[in-house]
Amino acid sequence: AFMAAVEANGMYDLLHPKTRQVTGQLHAREVWERIIHGAWKTGEPGVFFVDKANHYNPVPHLGEYEATNPCGEQPLLPYDVCNLGSINLGAFVRDGEDGKDGKEIDWNDLRRVIHLSTHFLENVIDANQYPLPEITELAQRIRRIGLGVMGLADLFVKLGVPYDSEEGVALGGKIQQFVDEEARIESERLASERGVFPEWERSIWGPDETAARDAAGERIRPMRRLRNCNVTTVAPTGTISIIAGCSSGIEPLFAVAFMRNQAGSLMPDVNEDFVGIARAEGWYSEELMRKIAETGHIDFPEVPAKWQRVFVTANGIKPEWHIRMQAAFQEYNDSAISKTCNFANDATEEYVEEIYRLAYRLNCKGVTVYRDGSREMQVLSTGSTAKKVQEGHAGKESVAATADLHGEIAELRTENERLQRIVHDLESENLQRRQKRSRPEVLRGTTRRVETPLGTLYVTITEDDRGQPFEVFMTLGKAGGALMADVESLGRLISLALRSGIPIKEIYRQLRGISSDRVIGLGPNKILSVPDAVGIAIERWMQEKQGIQQELLPQPGRGGPQGIAGQTEVAPMVAQPTHTGESGEQMVLGGMQQTLSGACPDCGSQLEFAEGCMKCHVCGFSECG
Repeated sequence: AFMAAVEANGMYDLLHPKTRQVTGQLHAREVWERIIHGAWKTGEPGVFFVDKANHYNPVPHLGEYEATNPCGEQPLLPYDVCNLGSINLGAFVRDGEDGKDGKEIDWNDLRRVIHLSTHFLENVIDANQYPLPEITELAQRIRRIGLGVMGLADLFVKLGVPYDSEEGVALGGKIQQFVDEEARIESERLASERGVFPEWERSIWGPDETAARDAAGERIRPMRRLRNCNVTTVAPTGTISIIAGCSSGIEPLFAVAFMRNQAGSLMPDVNEDFVGIARAEGWYSEELMRKIAETGHIDFPEVPAKWQRVFVTANGIKPEWHIRMQAAFQEYNDSAISKTCNFANDATEEYVEEIYRLAYRLNCKGVTVYRDGSREMQVLSTGSTAKKVQEGHAGKESVAATADLHGEIAELRTENERLQRIVHDLESENLQRRQKRSRPEVLRGTTRRVETPLGTLYVTITEDDRGQPFEVFMTLGKAGGALMADVESLGRLISLALRSGIPIKEIYRQLRGISSDRVIGLGPNKILSVPDAVGIAIERWMQEKQGIQQELLPQPGRGGPQGIAGQTEVAPMVAQPTHTGESGEQMVLGGMQQTLSGACPDCGSQLEFAEGCMKCHVCGFSECG
């Protein structure tokens, strides 16, 4: 209804999610233009075509989809769950006579693994222990699973097929059709042994007499006796693909090569398939590999044109091909796809709108975009974005003298704030040399309320007469027993550290980013655990006391972070120096940082925005868990 109103330049109804009554109207084109502007400016919001998702809802009599998870691949009903798993497609390329370049897909082995994986995910439904009885009941009634894939880019490379080609899109669709059909065949076999899922008769798979139908009274799916209402999903594989050593999801290659900082030495890390091909064809050299790693591309005369075409990376692919590949997989997918469509920095809002409309026309259930350089915390170094930013600043020759004065004032303010931080740090270091401070009779403090995955947390930070933090007291809602004991012990240890001279900034760094199996909030408001919530409370206290200025990550060869003139907004988290990380390892990409955004909270390396999530290629951190 919304997209039809966009096309007609008309109004659309706002429906109450419970009563389905019309509560108001908005002009569709105005809302659409705001969506497009936001996506162009920041990459958010993604779009979820809820009507298309609901058209293929396997059990519409149990409810409608209202939204999807942030990564976009799994629409769910209230209290619904889905067990996800992914198959590494690159592992099924074998030497053969009929395939490209002497290689072919082992379809029989892939079929065997699809059946095993479907059986495994079906068993997980019964093995799981769910947190609420409503979840347990619905999981047992519809038995939804989501078998997906990863390593598609690796498979294309091994077969010598370019990602952004008609052949690549056709092969992607063929693979997903095979996965979808074989998973369903196994689900039918399981149904013959264990019975169909309890809601089968009224589902879109049920018999003609009782099956759910569309508005025109037509069947949505042919009748099939299935054990599971859904069997396929293409979910994010940021972490598991790193464990498996393959490319993520159905995304193209992130990079052919990068420089990895290992124990203080920069070492080239080049795609293994690329190295293998170079050795086999006789054009491998250490010097070439280093040049590729340092520059981030393979546009060198030593690399044959054929392989330059095959080893195309995410930012070298036009947005249309991203969407066409997503649509090819969506055609044979029960749920949806987690995928990012990459744009160059100079892409216009009209181009973004064109891609959103293309996704709708090709029957994608949603779309996520990312324009190079569209987020403030993106690393600016040797990539095309950094060059354009530098050229943009250099080209402003007509700036008036007043602007120069404003710039000088901003620099002086920044320097003043820097000196204030130095003074504060020196005071903290001075406190470190002392023994545990005795507690005064009276202390003043402030209490902050923070929502956590386990309830509302109240954090009180007291200060001495010099304004230095002294103690921390915490109460977690109405929690009692072991949970409250844990919270109290955490407060006591923090207080002991503060009274012993440990800087509060160090305590903050230890707490912030600790994750757990329960998370609340989205984006910058995401809280990963109770310790993370304490870190947030401390962070707010530090912002209030001295200010934490948002900074860009250090640019290679530029001598440190470059400030943004006039920027005063406090960042939700201080960017960690790129040399940190317990393993002493990070990624430094040359020329391939267009998809990077911010620092990893675990190891300090750069994050990539792909499959709708921020993820780290070094340590495996993923915003989506």
